[in-house]
Amino acid sequence: MQFTYHENASEQFLTVDNEVYKYLFKARRQKLNDEIYFRNLNDKNIYLYKVIEINRKDARLELVSFEEKIVENKKSLHLAWCVVDPKTVEKSIASLNELGLEKITFIYCEYSQKNFKQNLEKLEKILINSSSQCGRSSIIKLEVCKSLDEFLSLNDEVYLLDFSTLNVEDKKSEIKTLLLGCEGGFSKDERKLFQEDKIVGFDSSLILKSETAAISAVSKIII
Repeated sequence: MQFTYHENASEQFLTVDNEVYKYLFKARRQKLNDEIYFRNLNDKNIYLYKVIEINRKDARLELVSFEEKIVENKKSLHLAWCVVDPKTVEKSIASLNELGLEKITFIYCEYSQKNFKQNLEKLEKILINSSSQCGRSSIIKLEVCKSLDEFLSLNDEVYLLDFSTLNVEDKKSEIKTLLLGCEGGFSKDERKLFQEDKIVGFDSSLILKSETAAISAVSKIII
């Protein structure tokens, strides 16, 4: 772990309990006077704390120092993802976070099953753990949009990921927002909302799962 997450990191004294306590003092066997790095993931600072008290169910730490330390990829990307099974997102979102994806907007498109609902709180916990491991100084921002029309009214220069002779890598320097379909892709009406020069694809004749397409596209554009 590159750091430990605590929402109150930055305060002079920290109390850790529950899962964080178990991880630090049962699994990692941290001891009195050990120094541990924390982030709150709201600012760009990393905080160094010293363990000053260890009890049976919690521990108390004191702030030693802090510094601004930004750990992010240079390329910024916003992924608009038509709603899929939440389990699909939960399996792949940590990888997207490690790649440096800035934001995901979940959109209810025509082929999305309307009974699917993303558990943003659960996803944020996965993202916090991911950033703690890879060292990223933030997590992916998450939001939900009711429809594609609403999303397009709020965002400019959106590219559509679909079957196309225009490869996503050819436009990687221009793509800031990328729309990814759910299982089944896009309807004809949805595809008509995009001009041909705003539709990109992969150099592959195989049909990719939504999560495979997400990781592949983000990798090609960001890294």
